[in-house]
Amino acid sequence: MRTEDSFENLGGIRPPIRCRFTGQNRSNPTALKTAEQIGRVLKFTRADVSSGRFGIMLYRFLSRSVPVISSCIWTWVRLAAAPGRFVVAEGVSEAVAEQAGDRLERLSRRLYADGLGNRLGLVTLMPDLFTSVFRDGAFAGFLTVRSDASGVDCFVPVDPVRIVGEEKPGGLHLALELDEKRIDLDRPDFYYLPHASSATDPMGRSILQSVPFVTYVEQQLVDDMRRASHNSGFHRLHVKVTPPERMAGESDAAYGTRINGYFDDTVEMIRSCEVDDNPVTWDNVAIDHVGPAKPRDSVTSWFMTHRAMIEDICAGTNLAPYLLGYSYGATTTWSGFKFDVVMRQVRSVQAEAAQFLEWIGNVDLALGGLDARCRFVFDNTLAYQAMDRSAIETSRVDNILKLYQAGLIDESTAREKAGELL
Repeated sequence: MRTEDSFENLGGIRPPIRCRFTGQNRSNPTALKTAEQIGRVLKFTRADVSSGRFGIMLYRFLSRSVPVISSCIWTWVRLAAAPGRFVVAEGVSEAVAEQAGDRLERLSRRLYADGLGNRLGLVTLMPDLFTSVFRDGAFAGFLTVRSDASGVDCFVPVDPVRIVGEEKPGGLHLALELDEKRIDLDRPDFYYLPHASSATDPMGRSILQSVPFVTYVEQQLVDDMRRASHNSGFHRLHVKVTPPERMAGESDAAYGTRINGYFDDTVEMIRSCEVDDNPVTWDNVAIDHVGPAKPRDSVTSWFMTHRAMIEDICAGTNLAPYLLGYSYGATTTWSGFKFDVVMRQVRSVQAEAAQFLEWIGNVDLALGGLDARCRFVFDNTLAYQAMDRSAIETSRVDNILKLYQAGLIDESTAREKAGELL
């Protein structure tokens, strides 16, 4: 187990979450690998996974196939993936802070690449990170350096479905299972970010962990409704014609010809009846319809049942139905409170992601020989209580104007207070 002193050359950076590091000293730049070296190691094919990993595969299938679950994941990811930036921590000179800021800005642009190898930096990293965290329950990967060890190159993600945990003396150890080999992840260039980890779920948990059964019931309900609707079809007219009585002395042939002609005339009348026409018949013709006896009742019953299933799925992912576009009434006050709760949850998840990004930024600063540390700050002002803050700022401006007009403050004081609001 390496000590905290071994991290001095990297600015006192602590090891990634729940990875016990042994072997090479982290202060040695050769302990970090380049993207090409990591890429050669991670070559594997998509084979079947062991039974213990089918949970993640199920969550991915549900997020692709069930609209409400896809919307839940999308909403959580877009709320959490707010714009963010590196900030140089206080306690350094202005020159060092400016140099560190420029270096961190360049790091933000090259830190991550999409599946096609395009370097899009944090813009690409944030959605991928939070999608993996919320859907799979964890995000993990390797931090790579440039070939000359002059700085961080990029972060190479690893599919969490391939990561297994083993209880060994000293704690939990992680390993990456490939098709033909296993890679020990007890190394300084690997980072594992779990979601809502606990003593019972040290590897993290997906927000979909509690919804598969309800989702199955909801999808079964949708399928039953599909089959019932297909079976009943659209309403159709059912015309019942009562044959007229047989006349005295009328032969069988004549009677058959007469009633068949009467039947044909009635059918022709119904066929030629337009949408806005009304059929006129003798009282021996009854016009009915083929279809559900009370279609409105059956649709209402299905809607209420399906609504209950949707609300259960939303509750399982810690969201309210109206946040996904399901609105059943005037919920303005309640929605504001619930959105505030959701944003508090988002900020807690962002705090864990910020620690991960700060680890990367501090490694890059240390490799660049800068005696500085960084923080990562998320900007939630676009979504989080934007309307309330706007109203408060407007009220503050009005108060300054009223104080000035009442002669309680002079013009210079009013300008100074107005400048503080900017």
